[in-house]
Amino acid sequence: MSESLGYSVYLTSFDQQREMLERSAGADAMVFLSLHISEEFSPDYCARAERVCLWLREAGFRTIADVSVKTVAQFGEPDLIRLAKRLRVWALRIDYGFTEEETAALAAQIPIVVNASTATARAARRIAAAGPLVMAMHNFYPRPETGLDAAFLLESTRALQEAGLKVLAFVPGDQSLRGPVHCGLPTLEAHRGQLPSACFADMVLRFGMDGVFVGDPGLSETEQGRVRRFCQEGVLSVPALLAPDREALYGQVFTCRPDSPAGLVRFAESREYACFGGPNAPADCRARVRGSVTMDNDRYGRYAGEIQLCRADYPADERVNVIGRVPEQAMLLADSIPRGGRFALVRP
Repeated sequence: MSESLGYSVYLTSFDQQREMLERSAGADAMVFLSLHISEEFSPDYCARAERVCLWLREAGFRTIADVSVKTVAQFGEPDLIRLAKRLRVWALRIDYGFTEEETAALAAQIPIVVNASTATARAARRIAAAGPLVMAMHNFYPRPETGLDAAFLLESTRALQEAGLKVLAFVPGDQSLRGPVHCGLPTLEAHRGQLPSACFADMVLRFGMDGVFVGDPGLSETEQGRVRRFCQEGVLSVPALLAPDREALYGQVFTCRPDSPAGLVRFAESREYACFGGPNAPADCRARVRGSVTMDNDRYGRYAGEIQLCRADYPADERVNVIGRVPEQAMLLADSIPRGGRFALVRP
């Protein structure tokens, strides 16, 4: 599982990103920095890149520099190894313009990242044999409708991992979405417009990613904290709107029962937290649509007090009260809760 969230750094927005980066500095956190974005080129481009890379290194980040053949020419260096030493970057992500043999030669001298969305497992295996650390990173996709589908992402990721590579991917941010399209920078199309923490959990739990980066320049402190909690404590923070008399449930850590059906998250600790010293009379026994948070009432006998989160639609039941709901934007988090997994309901 990815132990932390990586960040994408852009020379044109670095000053605005610095506060966000400072909250995650140190501990070998990784950043992704593209050095061949044409619209960022300017007379002081090389000097700005050096300043940013120096700051990142001194702050404790490991920088993956995205390079192409034009990057070497832009910086006036004879080769990429000289450029990597000049900028003090940790690894090079090889984009277009390099042969398999050239990439393998680089891998013998510096950690290399190949393009996971286009590299074949056979080619990646040959490159990996040339150096001590070769990884693969999927692209992000600015234009809506062009991101990867789940089946291809899963297939390509597994093939590269079976070849011995760690695989990295991107999720969208929730602030300062990068232009010119401003529609998020996800790897998976289904993640576009979703909460970054939900996308992170999905990448780790469903797709088995070894590393996950925010593609956009901005990530809110709230979302950053939710990802950090998942990485450090293994607890998913699921935003929910609870009825006023059930707000005591906020922040409590629950476990999804290991025998929960696909359409329901059954809260294993329901009996400990649910009733808080009073009867649980029938109330709001309406249809349980996907996203509903429910509690069995006194009519359910010994099941009274059991809490569930609906991942599918269920009909109304006079024995079941609806006590809240998970907003649609957070349902990816609800869907990501694994059997036996730990989670907490939090205020949106």
